[in-house]
Amino acid sequence: MSTALSVNLNKVALIRNSREGQFPDLIEFGTLCLDAGAQGLTVHPRPDQRHIRPGDVFALSGLAKMYPGTEFNIEGNPFAAPLGNYPGLLALVEQARPDQCTLVPDSDDQLTSDHGFDLRRDSEKLKPILATLKSWGVRISLFMDPDLEQITRAHDLGVERIELYTGPYAEHYGSDQSAALLDQYRQAAVYAQELGLEVNAGHDLNLDNLAEFLSIPGIAEVSIGHALTVDALRTGMSAAVKDYLGICQHSR
Repeated sequence: MSTALSVNLNKVALIRNSREGQFPDLIEFGTLCLDAGAQGLTVHPRPDQRHIRPGDVFALSGLAKMYPGTEFNIEGNPFAAPLGNYPGLLALVEQARPDQCTLVPDSDDQLTSDHGFDLRRDSEKLKPILATLKSWGVRISLFMDPDLEQITRAHDLGVERIELYTGPYAEHYGSDQSAALLDQYRQAAVYAQELGLEVNAGHDLNLDNLAEFLSIPGIAEVSIGHALTVDALRTGMSAAVKDYLGICQHSR
């Protein structure tokens, strides 16, 4: 079984936003990724618009539709309030109609996503949001820690997928904690699949740690942006995408 690679373009947008104009151009780099074989594109628009902007969401959604079989994934915090010309996550999803919406509990002041949902606290708030997304025909994925109780709660909410937050695995890769952490993620992924959930994964996965993580059976998709962008600085975007695909396509 292969694992789909969805390339997160946030860091390309971050470089662009350091200057006026559209250089580097996200459509150009999204096209490079898809031409190199990536199966999807991911964007994570935040209220402060420090990287992906609302206009990028619609432009890249249009690009993905030009490549049959490509999946467009919008990540974001469903509870974040509109700010300036950021209309809120659900407004963007309603207009762009991505294949998948990955809900992430990141606050406005976080540098990056660093934990999964606490569904003991957030389930009731999420229910009307999930119902709305389902009415639009958008697949829902919840950003989750490898916690079996929390995964049970995700299943009970009726979502189709979870995305395992892999930050701790990546942080401790190669240390004496690595094997135990990998086993924790393996148990979580297998348990989720036994419940009928599909499993995505993402955060700080790279060319060094990805293959070992994908020894976990049944990972449907990985979303990779930061490390792939860094690798692209060394080798070029097309070559970097192909390096990651080489690992994903041999996953079992």
